[in-house]
Amino acid sequence: MRRELVKAAVAGTTMVALAFLIPLGLMVQKTARDRAFAAADRQAAALGPALAITTDQDALARALASTDAGARGRIAVHLPAPQASAETEGPTLGTARAVPADVTAAADQGKVLTVQVPGGFARLQPVAVDTSRIAVVEVYVAEADLTRGVATAWLVLSLVALGLVAVAVLVADRMGARIVRSAGRLAGAARALGTGDLAVRVPVEGAEVDGSPAELRDAATAFNAMADRVVQLLAAERELAADLSHRLRTPLTVLRLNAASLGNGDAADATRHAVAQLEREVDQIIRSARRAPADAPAVTLGCDAAEVIRERVGFWSALAEDEGRTWRLHGAEVPAPVPVQRGDLAAAVDALLGNVFRHTAVGTAFSVDVTATEHAVIVLVGDAGPGFADPSAAVRRGEGHGGEGSTGLGLDIVRKLAEAAGGDLALGRSAGLGGAEIRLRLGTGPSVPAPGARRLGRGRRRSAEPGPALP
Repeated sequence: MRRELVKAAVAGTTMVALAFLIPLGLMVQKTARDRAFAAADRQAAALGPALAITTDQDALARALASTDAGARGRIAVHLPAPQASAETEGPTLGTARAVPADVTAAADQGKVLTVQVPGGFARLQPVAVDTSRIAVVEVYVAEADLTRGVATAWLVLSLVALGLVAVAVLVADRMGARIVRSAGRLAGAARALGTGDLAVRVPVEGAEVDGSPAELRDAATAFNAMADRVVQLLAAERELAADLSHRLRTPLTVLRLNAASLGNGDAADATRHAVAQLEREVDQIIRSARRAPADAPAVTLGCDAAEVIRERVGFWSALAEDEGRTWRLHGAEVPAPVPVQRGDLAAAVDALLGNVFRHTAVGTAFSVDVTATEHAVIVLVGDAGPGFADPSAAVRRGEGHGGEGSTGLGLDIVRKLAEAAGGDLALGRSAGLGGAEIRLRLGTGPSVPAPGARRLGRGRRRSAEPGPALP
């Protein structure tokens, strides 16, 4: 914007300067020409009294020598022929440059003539010496006299034009700097708000004194109002999330009491563990929802994907045994660092495995494969179920697989996690099991070391016992 304002100022000032300076220059040139011819007329008029008194050549020669033009050899007097003489042309005193025909024409017409001669112009002025005879005074005007001072005038006018352009550029640059500074503050505040700084505001007080345009001040006021509204909406959203999560406490209390009355056994212990974990998750949601974004603790990104997957598969293995599902885990014995928060990755793995248990029949086998490469960690979750009827619809938020108990949010959450880590999510059909297969690819990032690609043997359960082999 600043550069564009300067360009506009240069263009406008240049056009205005040319509109005034070109006519002025032409007028100066014409004035110099008229001044040279007026000076020649004055030189010729100075000889008029002498010619009226006498036509003696010696006296006239002394009169010619006394003039400035005569001293420079630029004046001549063409005398008429004597009355008693038969000659048509009289004598000429001084240095003559005009041809006789032009002299005769000036005498016959009785008016001043300007004729072109080598090196300039000759000014021919007729003077009556008596009632019947007319002498012609010739004054030579050199070409240089017609343009004397014109170059200097053009130079001065050009300098004035350049000065006007320079002043216009300086003024436009200062104005542009104020506008750019105001727009820069507004853009910086917008970027800060986009990165999560909800406390950023654009200073409006004093902006008028600073020279900010009224439109930018209005934009800053609107931006501040928008930021305040965003803060209010986020606060209301956090309160709503906390209130909705708090409503889960009553059914959780009933579940906890029912789980406590189940007695002993692996299934009872697993149920009580799941209820306790669910209660901790709800408490964490309530605390996170009621905490302002500025008060949120710093989160350290990065975890071992192989460790998280081993832990979550071990958790789901107990339910798999109860439902008679065979499973296997490959490639999770070698560390696989990814720039993802541990809790987020655990939630994503739970969403993938939960879909297997929720949308396939009891006894359906599943597998989890982990492959670590130099630039990515790939997690494949496959099952022997019916697969996806519409893979593109399954990843659209709110649609999911369909059916009772499906919110359509699980795969969308996993997809967002993958994209945030520089990866992606793909759905297809499992080559080994024949059912659905979900591929989660997480980028390792430039600062996260990753081991070379390796496919390992059979995984281990959480209890270090080998899982049952898939048929």
